[in-house]
Amino acid sequence: MADMFNTTILCDDCNKKTKKTEIVKEGFTIRTATCPDCNKKWHHPTDIENYKKFERIKQKIFNVKLRMVGNSYTISIPREIINFNNDFEKKINKLISLSLEEPEKLSIYFSKRIMFD
Repeated sequence: MADMFNTTILCDDCNKKTKKTEIVKEGFTIRTATCPDCNKKWHHPTDIENYKKFERIKQKIFNVKLRMVGNSYTISIPREIINFNNDFEKKINKLISLSLEEPEKLSIYFSKRIMFD
């Protein structure tokens, strides 16, 4: 199916051709059509829906089990988090990044991050 944002969008107020732009909100890229005259914006509906899903999951607090396996501890990651981004599931059984950011804060990264000193 073709993406509607690949077509020309005209501003319904000015009748001018909109310009394709992007905004980044909490790490999400939201494709946007912006009118150059009146600055009216239209956000891509799929991008907005994905951002709303992220917001819903972000508001949840997941209680997970910490278990001992051999000489290491393991936690289970809820499927809802993995299903949120299909790319996560492709990375299962591959190395991911884990870091202790603060004394009580452990972070897991499913993609490579550039660390700055």
